[in-house]
Amino acid sequence: QVQLVESGGGSVQAGGSLRLSCAASGSIFIFSINDMGWYRQALGKQRELVATITSGGWTDYADSVKGRFTISRDNAKNTVYLQMNSLRSEDTAVYYCKADITVLGDRWGQGTQVTVSS
Repeated sequence: QVQLVESGGGSVQAGGSLRLSCAASGSIFIFSINDMGWYRQALGKQRELVATITSGGWTDYADSVKGRFTISRDNAKNTVYLQMNSLRSEDTAVYYCKADITVLGDRWGQGTQVTVSS
């Protein structure tokens, strides 16, 4: 009934920036989106939390991205964003968004590749 569609991934040089978007679509108008977040999984590593944001705008970040990444959301558009600045090669990963949706529970996006070249 609800799908998360991610966009904005790609390739960038170290020190560059990317902005990821994740929009909920489908029958979202009959549900409520609570916390949202971004996770990433690098080759050979476990999936890890990058950033989260509550419905009220409270944010939290992994230590590795603090000061470089900013998570935000537009509730009217059912969309969460991840602004990534000062990108490093170690940021290379598949990035996934997640949404906690009332009644449905957690929903995940399909993932978008971010590649940072040194």
